[in-house]
Amino acid sequence: MTHAALPAPGAGIRKLIRRRDRQGEHGGAPRLSPLWTFIAWLTTLAFFAPVAWMVLTSFHQEADAATNPPTPLAALTTDQYQLLFSRDIAPFLLNSAMASVISTLLVLALAVPTAYALSIKPVAKWTDVMFFFLSTKFLPAIAALLPIYMIVKEVGMLDNVWTLIVLYTAMNLPIAIWMMRSFLAEVPKEILEAAEVDGAGLLTVLWRIVAPVAMPGLAATSLICFIFSWNEFMFAVNLTATQASTAPVFLVGFITNEGLFLARLCAAATLVSLPVLIAGFAAQDKLVRGLSLGAVK
Repeated sequence: MTHAALPAPGAGIRKLIRRRDRQGEHGGAPRLSPLWTFIAWLTTLAFFAPVAWMVLTSFHQEADAATNPPTPLAALTTDQYQLLFSRDIAPFLLNSAMASVISTLLVLALAVPTAYALSIKPVAKWTDVMFFFLSTKFLPAIAALLPIYMIVKEVGMLDNVWTLIVLYTAMNLPIAIWMMRSFLAEVPKEILEAAEVDGAGLLTVLWRIVAPVAMPGLAATSLICFIFSWNEFMFAVNLTATQASTAPVFLVGFITNEGLFLARLCAAATLVSLPVLIAGFAAQDKLVRGLSLGAVK
């Protein structure tokens, strides 16, 4: 007697996932009127104007950047960027990238199973658990700076990038859990039931089913955690000195007693902003879907 081959775990839900994706792609949104389109463009340009001014100023000489009123039509130059690389900005960018990327990966590795337990397979008194995570953000970071500094000093981890990684992970984890919990609550229960019928285990469900379906939420959560880590300044400036200083600490070096080097500061700010802009542009489709997931039933 021959037996039919059993399907691989998760094979029975691929059609459901593809069908759901096709429905999302073909679901048309109502068109905006020309007036609202013009207002949207005008608002976008208003928000983008300071960024454009910063980039333009970075290509000016210090004398042209410090004039009042400003001279936007002054001669353009790349001298400020050459001075930046002569001051060796690369280690600061590498420290920021290492601290932000590794802490974001750790946050996702911890937040996804936690959010799964609090949304799809809710534990007892899960609301109390969610409130506990939220309560960890009530304390101002400056109030915890001195105890953290003393602990880090005692364990010999001052001026170490791994100290920032641990702190950034702890700082972003409550936010990621709250975000991922709302995203995973929107995962169709039919897909999970089909996976259980196919014999998929917990790790298979998380990796091959929940992660692809919740990819917009993962992209939005990871980008926000990355931005928070990349922009963090207080812990970086107080717990690092020379070896583990990050990009925001590098920017402060242009504010001196001799004055504000505006053009050079704009050039440094432009370079520091590029990784976040590139990451946001690369994930913009998933970011928009993730931030709006669950907003309309």
